[in-house]
Amino acid sequence: MDLRIFTEPQQGASYDTLLTVAKATEDLGFDAFFRSDHYLAMGSADGLPGPTDAWITLAGLARETRSIRLGTLMTAGTFRLPGVLAIQVAQVDRMSGGRIELGLGAGWFEEEHTAYGIPFPKEKFARLEEQLAIVTGLWETPLGQTFSYEGTHYTLTDSPALPKPAQDRVPVLIGGHGATRTPRLAARYASEFNIPFASIEDTERQFGRVRAAADAIGRGADDLVYSNALVACVGKDDAEVARRAAAIGREVDELRTNGLAGSPAEVVDKIGRYAATGSSRIYLQILDLDDLDHLELISAQVQSQLG
Repeated sequence: MDLRIFTEPQQGASYDTLLTVAKATEDLGFDAFFRSDHYLAMGSADGLPGPTDAWITLAGLARETRSIRLGTLMTAGTFRLPGVLAIQVAQVDRMSGGRIELGLGAGWFEEEHTAYGIPFPKEKFARLEEQLAIVTGLWETPLGQTFSYEGTHYTLTDSPALPKPAQDRVPVLIGGHGATRTPRLAARYASEFNIPFASIEDTERQFGRVRAAADAIGRGADDLVYSNALVACVGKDDAEVARRAAAIGREVDELRTNGLAGSPAEVVDKIGRYAATGSSRIYLQILDLDDLDHLELISAQVQSQLG
């Protein structure tokens, strides 16, 4: 089971804070550092000092880390034109020496679009499908050849399809709870399918849909990695769990039900139940980025038990 650290910087984090967490992620032996792609804080958070752009952040981290994977859960398709996104991700992948992964979603948070003057199209899923076709098509076009695409939302004509990423294939993550279109897109384009903040029962059901969609197009269902994203709140005792829950404005019982909360032994047990559904990777949503002791505890007493 891979454990990855997943942050939500729109809630309030500077680049320096993210760099500190990313370096701790690397030093403590976690597999990857991921971040969300939002420009507006949610709930009661003040969001200070203000939003950081996901791909500018990852470009910086690419040069200041050595081994961890870096990526997004999920880049909002509404924020970037697909041709521009393909260039950005390929460049950051080269800057990192081939450690980048692209999570790409349709975009959903209308208020942040309104706040920053970003168009919020009514039909987002069809755009996402075209974006996936274009980004992967540009990367897969052989050197010296051009790429063209004519869709409903995007048209590319004789693109040189440059630059190429450092990796032969940048892993593409697709995720969500949709019962039909999401599994179909994952089966066609994804290296990994991620389900965020889902119960064990819902996880098993959604993984089954993705596997069935892969089988339907003749792709081996085991070609994909299956993963979860879950909020983490781990403590060496009940008092420490309660303190960490209070720091992120959540209730312990709710976190135990909907996330990975409790003692290291409790969390290891629950991760084992997710593993039984076919999940081989957990993105630990860390909401208090100043609490590096939390990461140290998870590394020492959770990750160490997962092999």
